Amino acid sequence: MTSKFLYIADPMCSWCYGFSLELQKFLADMPDAELDIVLGGLRAYNTQKMDADQRDMILSHWEKVQQVSGLPFDMTGLNKPNFIYDTEPACRAVVAAKMLTQDMPTKINFAVFQAIQHAFYAEGKNVTQETLLAEIAVEALNRFEQAEVFDYDSFLETLSSAECKDETRLHFQQIQQWGVRGFPVLLLVREDGLHMLSSGYAKAEVISKNFKEVLQGLS
Repeated sequence: MTSKFLYIADPMCSWCYGFSLELQKFLADMPDAELDIVLGGLRAYNTQKMDADQRDMILSHWEKVQQVSGLPFDMTGLNKPNFIYDTEPACRAVVAAKMLTQDMPTKINFAVFQAIQHAFYAEGKNVTQETLLAEIAVEALNRFEQAEVFDYDSFLETLSSAECKDETRLHFQQIQQWGVRGFPVLLLVREDGLHMLSSGYAKAEVISKNFKEVLQGLS
């Protein structure tokens, strides 16, 4: 039986960045597993320019994630003039990938999700820009497929479409309806409903332990 998981996260959430490597390790032993991503909208539609106090607060979170996860961070990424921490475009890029890969393995969208995370956190790139997001996503999609299947212009057209913006908004509304307050969240999808495997950051071995306990409880 193919295991199906639901991952609730935001590409510009630092704890999601830390968690993604652990999720990748957990899924490594399940090549046929399906991973559906629901985008969280951590700071979606934010219009306020980042000030020094907000930057210091966010960087303190980043430092904690770096200590726990060991992942690379470019702490200068928030120093861009007039930077607006709006996570909607990055979330929408993952939604665009989902729209374009409906007949492909769901893990391809996780590859896009991780590529956006790496660009933002490890490389300090401004992933609120649609043109940059299209470049990152297309590169990740083609790398996953090991072929030049996707092209920049088509992806950017999908990314900037009203349909994609509406679909992204539906993701955020779904999160609100479920009452999810923080990210990341990983759920096991079964016929009898959803089963929590992780709420917040967790190591791969903890996720595996929770997964086995849930399966034992269902057997």
